[in-house]
Amino acid sequence: MSIGLQPSSPHHDAKYVYITECPRDAMQGIHRFIPTAVKAAYLQLLLNVGFERLDFGSFVSPKAIPQMQDTAAVLNRLDIKISATQLLAIVANLRGSSEAVRHDGVTLLGFPFSVSETFQLRNANSSIAQALDAIRQVVAICRAHRKIPLVYLSMGFGNPYGDEWSPAIVADYTEKLVALGVTHFALADTVGSSTPDHIMSLYTYINNAFPGIELGLHLHSTPDASRDKLHAALDAGCMRFDTALRGFGGCPMAEDKLTGNIATETLLEVLDERGIDTGLDRDAWAEAMRYSSQVF
Repeated sequence: MSIGLQPSSPHHDAKYVYITECPRDAMQGIHRFIPTAVKAAYLQLLLNVGFERLDFGSFVSPKAIPQMQDTAAVLNRLDIKISATQLLAIVANLRGSSEAVRHDGVTLLGFPFSVSETFQLRNANSSIAQALDAIRQVVAICRAHRKIPLVYLSMGFGNPYGDEWSPAIVADYTEKLVALGVTHFALADTVGSSTPDHIMSLYTYINNAFPGIELGLHLHSTPDASRDKLHAALDAGCMRFDTALRGFGGCPMAEDKLTGNIATETLLEVLDERGIDTGLDRDAWAEAMRYSSQVF
């Protein structure tokens, strides 16, 4: 069994949902630099909550994402031994991957791969063909250092550029990535354009087509549409969600300024209504919520 197929959590029943909290996604678009000590304090509070994963930072060019230039310094300030939460770092190329795998605390390397050629060029200055080659190298680096590669299928629900899209196209790229050794995926609604029906049909299609993969959802949405999208995803059988406290973050390409990450508190409300467990420490979560005002 490859490392990519190893279970990352002890829970497997349908009444349990795994959450990846995404402070990196929430912070990266903020223009004022958030002090390293503040970032580290916030992340430490989030580690106390008990999320399955924490999307804590990225090893990318400081010119591209200035806010993330201190990711290594932030990581060095964290006491990760007190938490079972896995740390996820975003990378976009071979250089970033080589840097990320040097840190023992990092468990997963997340690679944004766009099924839209236009967005792939805008987001990473590379073609889809170049991105696939980069992922091949990232998978090899991950295997050598016992890390898990996770690929975000960006623009997975369509794109605003007129690039060809269909569930079959998403499945075709998923198949190519599985052939490269990737088994952890997240369907990403980069600009918040999906509908509940869209989410249910695509998630079901990809999940059924590739039963051996771990498939989550990274949804961006306006606040008023979030609940319906979450209900559709749960009805489709999704058990893994990326969210961010207070719904910050999102894609800078999104035309609607209200479009950001789905708020963690919205997901928790929906899960509570359905009687679905998360195993989170709600007191620690409330403390992180209070501190978040110092970050954002």
